Amino acid sequence: MTTVAIVYHSGYGRTAAQAEAVLRGLQSAPDVAAQLIRVEDIEAHWEALDAADAIVFGSPTYMGSVSGPFKSFMDASSRRWLQQAWRDKIAAGFTNSGSLSGDKLNTLIQLAIFAAQHGMVWVGQAELPAGRADDAINRIGSMLGAAAQSDHGSPAPSEGDLATAERFGARVARAAQRWKRGAP
Repeated sequence: MTTVAIVYHSGYGRTAAQAEAVLRGLQSAPDVAAQLIRVEDIEAHWEALDAADAIVFGSPTYMGSVSGPFKSFMDASSRRWLQQAWRDKIAAGFTNSGSLSGDKLNTLIQLAIFAAQHGMVWVGQAELPAGRADDAINRIGSMLGAAAQSDHGSPAPSEGDLATAERFGARVARAAQRWKRGAP
């Protein structure tokens, strides 16, 4: 069984909706057990992250960066960094912001660097952009991770962004399974 943890922060519920879509994608792969972990609950879940074969990081983009609560989680992971507890695990990331750009790329870069500092192996988005309509797959054109846009006041990202997140989760599941089979 391949295990995957999704650790995320959601200030308004929209990034949580994206996390749930990633979870559906992960669970669509056979022999994958996945769980959602809110950064607010991290103290009870450090061992689950340590034991996971893959960790998917998710944060809204606030002011061109990860949210404050997610950054606090990153800083709190320094003991894991020192122990190299996440070395050679698969890592991936997703983000959501209110505007179409919202500087989401910077957030994904921040997540990828965070994973690299932990010695993790990053998996990016493989879905080619299929247009700009709200129901289009990867309509934002992000390749480093899954990116979504939510209008202010909307309960969730667009249908296309959620479908993209689900496909992204399935990709991460397949990558984690392949990595685990070939891992020393």
